[in-house]
Amino acid sequence: MKLAFVTGSLVHGGAERHTITLANRLAERGHECHLAYVKNDPSQLERLRGAASVRCLDARRYLDFESLKKLRIYLRELRPSHIVAVNQYALMYAWLARPAGVPLAATFHTTELRTAKERLKMLWYRPLFRSAHWMVFVCEAQRRYWAARGVFGRRTDVIHNGVDTRYWTPVPEETRHAVRRALGLAERELLIGMSAVLRPEKNPVQLVEAIARLRRRGVPARGLLIGDGPTRPGIEARARRLGVEEQVVITGLQRDVRPLVGACDAVALCSTAVETFSLSALEAMALGKPVVQSEIGGASEMTQAGHDGFLFPPGDTPALVERLAALADPELRGRMGANARAAVERRFGETAMVDRYEQTLKELDTLRSNNEHVRKPAGAH
Repeated sequence: MKLAFVTGSLVHGGAERHTITLANRLAERGHECHLAYVKNDPSQLERLRGAASVRCLDARRYLDFESLKKLRIYLRELRPSHIVAVNQYALMYAWLARPAGVPLAATFHTTELRTAKERLKMLWYRPLFRSAHWMVFVCEAQRRYWAARGVFGRRTDVIHNGVDTRYWTPVPEETRHAVRRALGLAERELLIGMSAVLRPEKNPVQLVEAIARLRRRGVPARGLLIGDGPTRPGIEARARRLGVEEQVVITGLQRDVRPLVGACDAVALCSTAVETFSLSALEAMALGKPVVQSEIGGASEMTQAGHDGFLFPPGDTPALVERLAALADPELRGRMGANARAAVERRFGETAMVDRYEQTLKELDTLRSNNEHVRKPAGAH
């Protein structure tokens, strides 16, 4: 197959990471993968190892006709067997630029829309999704949410995100101890991590508040925020006001988060919007960490509460604190961490995810070939 992926950008985000992984793995299986991104943010470009070509469309506005022309020419020259558009913005460009007869697939990584403007735009995007030959949701809760709002493709499937369990494997104890020593942590301290771009929808300040409440209860909790982003000044200011600035560390963006996540006792995800099926949660689980995450998107499909992690209502800090306090018990968090690793191995492996994408794309290719054969005039056979 010759696949053309179209994304809105290569910004640090779950949808972009998922797309890069898919392109890399399909290329390893012998498929020819190409990628175009609409806006000039190449933050994750270095992770894209399998693409035969990459094209930035350099859009300067929402619908940039010069960028659309670039994409149309690019696709016409490539003559792909399929186009895979990632989320609604890229789908618009792919739909407008698609050569006739090329199957269009759309992966969708968003659940609730945050603003009235986004909801208004969905009125335009909805028929584009419906025209897609194949639409992929990343969890069942997301599929149900959008089906009730008339968003689906000609064919619609749910394929959960998956992670490479060979890469995301529990870190050695000596690595864990070395990182904790470097952070100035005593062994008895409860280190709670969050691996995320520090954006408002990730709600990282809630973890700071939880750390302060845990310490007031006598739980020796520390916070490790692995990432960076626009809310960092606000997080630091809140930590100072709560008197826990020494107990909350922000690492900045990291090329490899495994040693830092591996040094944590548990991981918290406090998202209030956008999160659909968190890759960061899956990665932490694969590293053998119990995850406490807000119950949005497909969190309940990922986490079996009380068995391999905990869920809490979005924005409910007292509930978050109760779940984290329970994990101060080393025996409980060790058992839940082992269960979390087993759950990823059993249900959310990367290979199984890529298998499903590859198989369905091949089916679309076969269907297209059959249709082209039927359309040929009798004398051409």
